[in-house]
Amino acid sequence: MLLQNKKIAIVGGGPGGLTLARLLQQKGADVKVYERDESQEVRAQGATLDLHFESGLRALEEAGLIDAFKANYRPDADRLRVVDENAKIFLDEHHEDSTSSFGDEWFRPEIDRGPLRNILLDSLLPGTVVWDSHIVAIEQRSAEEAEHSWEIIFQNGNTAAADILIGADGAKSKIRPFVTPIKPFYSGVTVLEGNIPDAEKNAPKIYGLLKGGKIMALGDSKTISVSAKGDGSMDFYTGWNVDANWVTGSGIDFKNGKQVLEWFKKEYASWDDIWLELFEVEGTVFTPRPQYCMPLDQQWEAKPDITLIGDAAHWMPPYAGEGVNMAMLDAVELSESLTSGKFTDVQSAIAHYEKQMFARFAEIGRDTLNNTEFMHSPEGLQKLLAMFNGQPNERPVPG
Repeated sequence: MLLQNKKIAIVGGGPGGLTLARLLQQKGADVKVYERDESQEVRAQGATLDLHFESGLRALEEAGLIDAFKANYRPDADRLRVVDENAKIFLDEHHEDSTSSFGDEWFRPEIDRGPLRNILLDSLLPGTVVWDSHIVAIEQRSAEEAEHSWEIIFQNGNTAAADILIGADGAKSKIRPFVTPIKPFYSGVTVLEGNIPDAEKNAPKIYGLLKGGKIMALGDSKTISVSAKGDGSMDFYTGWNVDANWVTGSGIDFKNGKQVLEWFKKEYASWDDIWLELFEVEGTVFTPRPQYCMPLDQQWEAKPDITLIGDAAHWMPPYAGEGVNMAMLDAVELSESLTSGKFTDVQSAIAHYEKQMFARFAEIGRDTLNNTEFMHSPEGLQKLLAMFNGQPNERPVPG
């Protein structure tokens, strides 16, 4: 076996990294996942995720976890309403009979990120995830210097050694610079995200419009996306065209809800007052996120003992719902390359995986950037509705 007697370190305990750990452990590999969170419960996990037949759901099938997923997903949470800035409904899936189910290639069931993470964590051998592993340095060692190729040094003073290092540590990956110097570029759009607890009480009008599903609102070259969560809260994301340095140059204290509300009233001045509910709840944590994308034609020479998956490999905006699905499919294809027996050395297996990953990203990244651009254009609503009419199952929503 290609991985026999090799220690594998996966940096990052998101869905991609945990899926890869599960798939490799099924093949008997020695795997550790190093996650910067102090524990499994230390923070709330993010938005709802829609998993796709050919990627996220395929990964769960191959990991033997589809039954656990079926027990935890949220039926009908994928139902979408497309509205304009005045909350006028132009597309309403709540009035449609559900025609999709597991096994249907267009079925995209929703699950909250927290339950998905728990399913994956529960599938791993005890001690697989090493919590409180905030990396401060990584050192590559030669055979003369050390038994293992990589030494990872953590903020808490611990260290770890590995023969193969896999970066699953997201957009600001500390592993990526060891693989490639290629940098991302700014997409032109910044997102401001937040969460409303007890949405029925705190944002009753939007809660009623949401109906436990999703909202996409478009108008004046701007967007607002809202998703219901299983805990009764709802996540929201505003998106608009702005300079890449807006976050630091705006002068806004994003911990000050009143300042954020005043900004929203000015930036979204043409939007109906219903959307103010998203910004009037005291204590809301607002997180600005400029949206970057890796070059669609990125390539690099495969290394003998290090590679990347997920956003660490192909960071892109969220306007295609492909982020988590791409990461989980990366996990499938990398695990297959490393354990199939088709390759005589790890570098060849990594090269095979990366070739597939580059090709997928070039296509999906292009579609994502197209969605990002047209949704934040004056004709965004009309173009989105035309897309749904032509391809009703292609859903360009964050997820």
